[in-house]
Amino acid sequence: MLATHAVMFECDFLKNSFYKNKKVLITGHTGFKGTWLCRMLINAGAVVTGYSLQPPKQPNLFSFADIENKMKSIIGDIRDFEHLENVFAEAQPEIVFHLAAQPIVRESYKEPRYTYETNVMGTVNILECVRHTASVKSVLNVTTDKVYLNRERAEGYREEEPLDGFDPYSNSKSCSELVTHCYKNSFYADGKVAISTARAGNVIGGGDFAPDRIIPDCVRAMQEGKTIEVRNPRSIRPYQHVLEPLVVYLIIAAKQFGNGCYAGYYNVGPDDCDCITTGELVNLFCKYWGSNAKWESQAEPDAPHEANFLKLDCNLLKNTFGWRPRWHIEEAIQKTCAFSKVWLQGGNIPAEMDKEIEEFFGEM
Repeated sequence: MLATHAVMFECDFLKNSFYKNKKVLITGHTGFKGTWLCRMLINAGAVVTGYSLQPPKQPNLFSFADIENKMKSIIGDIRDFEHLENVFAEAQPEIVFHLAAQPIVRESYKEPRYTYETNVMGTVNILECVRHTASVKSVLNVTTDKVYLNRERAEGYREEEPLDGFDPYSNSKSCSELVTHCYKNSFYADGKVAISTARAGNVIGGGDFAPDRIIPDCVRAMQEGKTIEVRNPRSIRPYQHVLEPLVVYLIIAAKQFGNGCYAGYYNVGPDDCDCITTGELVNLFCKYWGSNAKWESQAEPDAPHEANFLKLDCNLLKNTFGWRPRWHIEEAIQKTCAFSKVWLQGGNIPAEMDKEIEEFFGEM
């Protein structure tokens, strides 16, 4: 029954029911996941306000997605509390998705202070704004699967296990979780605002141009006619298409909007069959890209620490909402390659985004 209800809810969302005319604020809206989320919400009829840093230099998905003139896009730093507070006061959001972050592990070693300021105090600033904005009813803080004290074991981590990310990025997101827990207990215990966190696994998909991520590195190599260089082909990660966690975010925020009992802390990851090595992932990329795509191992002996094994237990999410992953890793890679070829050929990116969104919801 739960699974059937979840599918019906997703269909309703696609048909512009729950999110139609809802006032939604998204931080980090110019990023990869933020842009896809904006496109989905705009298509669903939401009134969207975004708050984010200027998108990076070209290429960036936000500039291709044809959404800036369909929403209120505000450029600002999540660390600037006064500006953020003014944005909340003007937008009067009902639902808040907090995606803004410094999200790159290797960058966090170079800029640890900036990483903590953004990922920890940025969360404090958001929750302070929520505390003083009576219109807000539902908040989702998007963190990461890397928040856990990772012992690199075979079993997936569950939501109640210790948080203690190793590197500055992962640790700062652990702190963001703890800040959220504190605010939830200290200020939202009366149930007037429902607040959750979503700990998402590694996300892939068309339009990700970030540095130091394996699929963007693959696409850049194809663009330049080079062999793909893979730093750690034996590392195991839970890979999922970008639409998988975004749909979960939308479900959590909507369900807890109407019933605060759904507020909690949720792992958002693929099934075990989609926890594969980086080498296997790149093999699939080469298979679906074709054109003599190939890769080689390029280990860096003095590289900063990154976990070799990480897996999530997502049973809480499945049992609570009846959710199941829709696209497994081969289909996710196939979609990513198709999207990337459309981009390289100067094709219609908004149409490709809408096509994938429609296909995703159609496969139920």
